Amino acid sequence: MKQTGILLALVLLVPSVADAAESVLEIGKPLPRGSTLRDLRGNRRSLHDIGKGSKAIVVVFLGAECPISNLYLPELVAKEKELRQAEKGVQFVAIYPNEREDLDLIAGHSYDRDVPFPVLKDAKQKLADQLGISRVPSVVVLDGDYTLRYRGRVNDQYGAGSRRPKPSREDLYLAIDEVVAGKPVSVPETEADGCLIGRPVQRQVKADVTYTRDVAPILQKHCQACHRPEQSAPFSLLDYEDALRHAKMIREVTAERRMPPWHADSRYGKFSNSRRLTSEEIKTLADWVEAGMPRGDLKDLPKPVEFPKGWALGKPDMVIEMPEEFEVPATGTLPYQNFIIDPGFTEDKWISMAEARPGAPGVVHHIVVYILRGNSRSPLGPDGTFSVLVGWAPGDLGLVCPPDTALKVPKGAKLRLEMHYTPNGTAVKDRSSIGLTFAKKPPKFEMYMNEFANVGIAVPPFDPHYKAEATFRLPADARILSFVPHMHWRGKSFRYDVTRPDGKRETILSVPRWDFNWQNVYRFEEPLKLPKGSKLHAIAHYDNSANNPLNPAPEKKVRFGLQTWDEMMVGWVCYVWERPETAAELAKNPPSQADLMFDRFDTNGDDVITADEIPDQMKVMIDLIGAKVPEKMTRKEFAEWFAAFRGVRKQ
Repeated sequence: MKQTGILLALVLLVPSVADAAESVLEIGKPLPRGSTLRDLRGNRRSLHDIGKGSKAIVVVFLGAECPISNLYLPELVAKEKELRQAEKGVQFVAIYPNEREDLDLIAGHSYDRDVPFPVLKDAKQKLADQLGISRVPSVVVLDGDYTLRYRGRVNDQYGAGSRRPKPSREDLYLAIDEVVAGKPVSVPETEADGCLIGRPVQRQVKADVTYTRDVAPILQKHCQACHRPEQSAPFSLLDYEDALRHAKMIREVTAERRMPPWHADSRYGKFSNSRRLTSEEIKTLADWVEAGMPRGDLKDLPKPVEFPKGWALGKPDMVIEMPEEFEVPATGTLPYQNFIIDPGFTEDKWISMAEARPGAPGVVHHIVVYILRGNSRSPLGPDGTFSVLVGWAPGDLGLVCPPDTALKVPKGAKLRLEMHYTPNGTAVKDRSSIGLTFAKKPPKFEMYMNEFANVGIAVPPFDPHYKAEATFRLPADARILSFVPHMHWRGKSFRYDVTRPDGKRETILSVPRWDFNWQNVYRFEEPLKLPKGSKLHAIAHYDNSANNPLNPAPEKKVRFGLQTWDEMMVGWVCYVWERPETAAELAKNPPSQADLMFDRFDTNGDDVITADEIPDQMKVMIDLIGAKVPEKMTRKEFAEWFAAFRGVRKQ
């Protein structure tokens, strides 16, 4: 009887195994609708939406730490580009199924490999199991009706113990050709060799974790600055009841690194305002949820943080408001609004912190506060640099100067508030303001905020991976304090490199999953010292394809412009000169207009301007006056050409 019971138990186990096998999609069967995966920004995405209208959908399962996967990836990227440019109607999608690979790791890995197609995280391997994938790299080809036509390897060139000069058969590419042609796939299934997919493992849960002792300090440090009344987050996390209501969501968004919002690649730079949770902090939050969210002893509760009301950086010494309310209509498109304010400074003012605060956040797209010197209405100085006090956009912006550092607003200067409004369906009135905190004494270092931009960008229609560059040359020894990358809806990634005079180049900030809805300032823990002649180089990528959920018009070429549906490529930078007298020395010998133009046009920083680096708008002007653009110019050659161009233009 005992043996019968054991056999019965084994029989009862069999259906679950059989069900698992039956749940694997068979060749020739359509992929059911309904399942979604997270993209790099945390959005839920469906293969049926991404592949809509395609003749073939190629699903590539990758592993960031699998050497065989990494061997195949450059070839797959090149093949996707070839098929896209040939307009074959083939959509590639990258899937990362390994359990331990979070969005940060995936974003960095796909950015390093220049992956141009959509990248998704397969949490708990739901799609991999559905498609019968157990190893990476593996590939699946669906036809336009999402019917499974091929499953298996890319080819047989690379394996666990083999490296062939070339494959004996191009299994994937032959399958793609056959599916696009509407033919049956000659070899519909092959066996992939590679790394087993990393599955969830039973981990040991710390049973004695409590809210008061373990969780509250984490929320105070990383979350409550936004998750409190009158701030940007949708709910509060100031007490136990708040955390209890949102506990499971906290576990999910922190495990996937969707929250707190911090998009810098952890491999580059250390930043004083980083919100990035440590792995131990993420585990503590998960343990607390799995332990039943115990409150703990109230005596362990840390003292509440005293946040300033309304102002994120604390109560300012001075508040400056727009001179009057501005009426934002319910609908329509508004040009930028500019308000000139005289703060009445009769002496130089040193600003240690500044914050712009929208009066009606629902309609304020951004605020930039410029410093106007003398009678000028332009913040642009003779050296080609901008005088900027502070900015605001959704996210974490604001001016915070390091010790012994402040930004100067000269006596008699005026402030220009550049306001970008976006109507949201309801007519409202806005009266935005600026909060200033003054330094207690004149600083050792004066801080400068500047930008280097590529105003000639022209993102082609349907391009999922357009690249743009810009370069900023340091005319003297400097210390870099912070960066703020800025793009619009099609922005995808942004990176800052530095090339020192000896030719050594390194990445100092990488934002592989740039988010228009949350724009950060990245403040270095220690200022980055750079010698004269160093070049800051910014590299941005844009997704103008239909697979970008923010893209309003993938069929249009997109140029640099002020509105959100236009694009921008702006690398903001804050810095100080190593020697205080540098500013006066530079002012005595300002660069020529030709030098300023050369620096603006030489976007890749190689000290040569090629015809493709000159913006299309200027090429039109050149054509109108009958001038000719040389294919390649050094700085000296450009100065001569520019002088001739100006002479012809005057005539």
